[in-house]
Amino acid sequence: MRNGKLAGFLIVMGATAAAGRLIAQQVGPEPITSYQPLPGPAAQPTLGQFQGSVPRGQVSPNAIALTLDDAINRGLKANLGLLVSEQADRETQATRIRTLAALLPVVTAGVTATEEQINLKTFGFNFTLPPTIPFSFPTVVGPFHYQEANAFAKVPVLDLAQLRNYQATRERGKAAQLNLKDARDLVVEAVGNAYLKIIASAAQVMATEAQVTTADVLYRRTSDMKTAGVSPAIDVLRAQVELKRQQQILLAQKNQLEKDKLTLGRVIGLPLGQQFTVADPNPDVPIEAISEEDALTKAYQHRSDFQAAAASVRAAELARRAAHSQWYPTVSVQGNYGEAGTTFANSAHGVFTVAGALNFNIFDGHKIRADELQADAQLTDRRNELEDLRGQIDYQVRAALLDLRSTAQQVDVAKSNVQLAQETLTQARDRFAAGVADNLEVVQAQQSVADANQNLIAAQYSNNISRVELARALGLAEEGIRGYFARRPSQ
Repeated sequence: MRNGKLAGFLIVMGATAAAGRLIAQQVGPEPITSYQPLPGPAAQPTLGQFQGSVPRGQVSPNAIALTLDDAINRGLKANLGLLVSEQADRETQATRIRTLAALLPVVTAGVTATEEQINLKTFGFNFTLPPTIPFSFPTVVGPFHYQEANAFAKVPVLDLAQLRNYQATRERGKAAQLNLKDARDLVVEAVGNAYLKIIASAAQVMATEAQVTTADVLYRRTSDMKTAGVSPAIDVLRAQVELKRQQQILLAQKNQLEKDKLTLGRVIGLPLGQQFTVADPNPDVPIEAISEEDALTKAYQHRSDFQAAAASVRAAELARRAAHSQWYPTVSVQGNYGEAGTTFANSAHGVFTVAGALNFNIFDGHKIRADELQADAQLTDRRNELEDLRGQIDYQVRAALLDLRSTAQQVDVAKSNVQLAQETLTQARDRFAAGVADNLEVVQAQQSVADANQNLIAAQYSNNISRVELARALGLAEEGIRGYFARRPSQ
């Protein structure tokens, strides 16, 4: 009887060892990891990427008419800088979801069928009974089999480090959304600059064409007068040199106009090789007067990049608190419930396992201290960047207001100068026709008209660019630029 009890005890011990392995399988993996340092922010587009795009659409055989509003809409769909910002926002959202997942329960399920045979010697049971005992103890148990179906759950109850990590990623998500809005403003700014450059180049071509026509008329008239014997040959040469000079300038300006159109096509993603024409925005739309104080207040309220930088500071503060929270205990619960038996149809019975864990750091080789130092350095960087951006916005607003006032005055002066130059040219022509002056005076007057026209075009271009820069500085580029250059209903 004693031997029978011993054999039963050994068998129970072997079964207990097997059950121990089963419980280890049912409970699941190692305890939930508490803290994981956040990855760096998703890469933001460079300024150069806002000059590129992903071409879209099919090439039309005819040139398309492209208004500024059309160009902006195309840029907001195809500009590379904006597309990169959209993907950076998606990466940030993925990080937020991944961090949130660490705070939520994880539930899995599984069905197993096991066939097993146990060698008791592997557990240290190696007894030799006396030969007088008519009983032989088996060293091998089995084979035996069992089936089980279980649902496993891991539930984090308290983990401050992971919670603050999640709060940090949520602030990063806000910053990414704001950066995306700021990217739209940068696209509108890039489109506006490229579009206005085409308009200025086209105006220069038109002005130079007028100068070429005038120079050609003067050359023909001088040639006729030389033939009639009332004008020296030097006048003909002088007129011919001026004509060639204006023709050379015209060729260069036409080439620049085509290159400017290529630049706009790259910014807005036009199909490769697509020809287009632009419509001149009305340059006479008045801008409401605004003081520097009001402009700065509006800029800090509307600049998405400034708000994004502030959100990044908040995220860095939470990340710093998350690193320090590794010193606090974490609490988790994990377990399983299911059915187990030799078969599901025979002798199956409910089984469950529940385990609670309280974990805390005692000594980690200064890893937490290193995490705190790293998070603190990142926080300092974000604060410095925010203050630098504050100063940059102040500079941009003040500079844009100065440029806008100055260029508006330059446009007025340039218009007056064009009128005076035209009057001078008219008088010089009359004097040359009357024979009281040679054509040198006319050539000089023509050059004065050309210079005056170029100065007017440059002043108007600078004034328009100042409007774009002011809209960008105020954080209202998308709506501001559309409003500044809105075409009249009659156009």
